[in-house]
Amino acid sequence: MTDFKYFVEQFDDIKILRYQVPAFERLSLREKLFVYYLSRAALAGRDILWDQNNRYNLAVRSLLENILRDYPGDRENAAFQDFLVYAKKVFFANGVHHHYSMEKFIPTFSRDYFLELTRASGIGQVEDEVMRLIFDPDFMAKRVVLDEGKDLVAASANNYYEGVSQREVEEFYRLKPGEDEFVTRGLNSTLVKNAVGQLEEEVWRVGGKYGKQLERVVAELEMAARYACNEAQERCIALLVEYYRTGDTRLFDQYSIEWVKENEGRVDFINGFIEVYGDPLAYKASWESVVQIIDEEACERTRKLADNALWFEQNAPVDERFKKSEVNGITARVVQAAMLGGDCHPATPIGINLPNAEWIRERYGSKSVTLDNITYAYDAVSLTSGVLDEFAASGEEIRLAREYGYLGGNVHTDLHECLGHGSGKMLPGVGQEALKNYYSTIEEARADLFALYYIMDPKLVELGVIPSLDVAKCEYCNYIRNGLMVQLTRVKLGCNLEESHMRNRQLIASWVYERGQADRVIERETRDGKTYFHIRDFQRLRQLFGELLAEVQRVKSEGDFEGARHLIETYGVRIDPDLHREVLARYERLHVAPYAGFINPEYHLVERDGQIVDVRVEYPDDFLAQMLAYGKN
Repeated sequence: MTDFKYFVEQFDDIKILRYQVPAFERLSLREKLFVYYLSRAALAGRDILWDQNNRYNLAVRSLLENILRDYPGDRENAAFQDFLVYAKKVFFANGVHHHYSMEKFIPTFSRDYFLELTRASGIGQVEDEVMRLIFDPDFMAKRVVLDEGKDLVAASANNYYEGVSQREVEEFYRLKPGEDEFVTRGLNSTLVKNAVGQLEEEVWRVGGKYGKQLERVVAELEMAARYACNEAQERCIALLVEYYRTGDTRLFDQYSIEWVKENEGRVDFINGFIEVYGDPLAYKASWESVVQIIDEEACERTRKLADNALWFEQNAPVDERFKKSEVNGITARVVQAAMLGGDCHPATPIGINLPNAEWIRERYGSKSVTLDNITYAYDAVSLTSGVLDEFAASGEEIRLAREYGYLGGNVHTDLHECLGHGSGKMLPGVGQEALKNYYSTIEEARADLFALYYIMDPKLVELGVIPSLDVAKCEYCNYIRNGLMVQLTRVKLGCNLEESHMRNRQLIASWVYERGQADRVIERETRDGKTYFHIRDFQRLRQLFGELLAEVQRVKSEGDFEGARHLIETYGVRIDPDLHREVLARYERLHVAPYAGFINPEYHLVERDGQIVDVRVEYPDDFLAQMLAYGKN
């Protein structure tokens, strides 16, 4: 993959990359066709996510697409170039709010210029609410609001609720006497008030809300089922299709259980309403899809972790009450992403662990994947960005990162997804709703701490997962450097941290830095006016990670809302303004975008004499062209 061009373009705070899928060429024709139709299903639900992110997003996208397609005027002047950047940012974020900070994009072109563009493009009257969304900075300002003291539902600009308050939502989904706690609730619906003021759910299903989009997803899934790797995958697809048709979350639970059990096929997929980060109360799930090809050779690393999952569970530095006595169905794989869709595109995770339902994980296990070709693309681009040289505390830290950064990052992801999310248990009667808006951050912190604690364990060297503990030292340096400094480049000066993963990383890095000050575990240094964080005692740092893991696991297991609030609000939200100002200035001089996303590959059927004889993969390099093609198709 070394001669492949990964970097495509950069605009605002975003860079666009490509990823390669070399494993696709090694598949049989049947498997290639399975990838082909699963990929079409992954793209068919795109509009769902846009609407979930904000009720006016699809109207905004239509305006942008029409202008980009039909505007006959000067496209080289500064105003149109500003419009072009705005359009690309909206396409990248699947809506008008930043995919990470959740803040609304504010155009740098004028309202009058935009109206001129619409008129010249043959667009009629634009809705007042749409214009207000684009140009009024205070209207629907943030897609997800997590600020204490606010009605998080009313303040958030997402489209999961309509005319209801946070208190009403929490009461509606509170488990009532006699209700089955082992049934996923609220995941796939919009909660609204009906004509007589009663709360009811508009279920996302064929024939219901998002019915048109789900019909297309179902049609492609049914085509894919003809080429499934085995009967178990056929059953999975049949359950998923029936779930989309009925909206019955019990069918999604059944699908999730069968999906966990299937681990023989060389091609696998994720498709559904999955993650709840877009809902401040963590009930509603965004639509996403990933098509993946198993990298059998690379899977040897994750197989060793999965085979020893019980050892890691039993030796975790947490209270025995919160440990599982047995670990079921842990499957961990290294994969190559073949297609990204919905909430996984253009920005994508590098690792995934599913299902999210705690009771399914405890009873049946989970599947974890590390998207190896995605991390490879990130690493290939990062080595020449200059960020490492600017923020690393020493030459030794730079050497470790260049030698072990790619491996260390992947092993951290393996541990985080495979063992971290799948570890521990909640006490009887405790559900994720107990932690409310803090659940997502606590869960990510728990998985990260599990990975950080164990990556320094000699057991990984013994198993052959890493060659030496230098890999762990590298990952510790990377984590602290990112958690305390580099990730701040993603936040505007004067703002707090809002996104769950960013809060998690700062929480961990700030907590261990504070607790280790007496022993000089991490030393803050200033050289030539620049701040660095130098790790002096790696073993003591590991102990601190273990101590925090014990507390975070307790908070989750007991459903301790106040404990979660204290950790996150004390360590994970506020930013040192002086350090923030310095980091932003240093980063700006590098001319590097802090966020990255991907152009998808494209698959084409190859026919001869009326028969499909192959599937050809191409790697386009025009982000805007792909976005416009997706909108058209």
